[in-house]
Amino acid sequence: MSLTTLIIDDTQLNLVDLAHSCNVSTDWLITRIQAGLLSQSVIDPHQAQYSSIELTRARRLYNIEQQFDANPEIAALVVDMMEKIEELRCQIRCKDEHIIDL
Repeated sequence: MSLTTLIIDDTQLNLVDLAHSCNVSTDWLITRIQAGLLSQSVIDPHQAQYSSIELTRARRLYNIEQQFDANPEIAALVVDMMEKIEELRCQIRCKDEHIIDL
């Protein structure tokens, strides 16, 4: 599975733009937002603004659900693990760069 996403920190999308960017329906997004699988701090999905981080997460959720016929909760768990692995790899790279700088 290959997923490429450009992360732009200051980009904000509304619900319709996020759905369009992920090629999913707004109902699909709202279901996952309300379940706490996509964005934890959203009270009204229609009024919220979504970052590129949430765009990446939504795309990953959708891809895992589709490719593995996974239910949303299992897909979210897999995405959580993917995000943690990325975080740990970043920490390792930072430590390696620090060691080289010495």
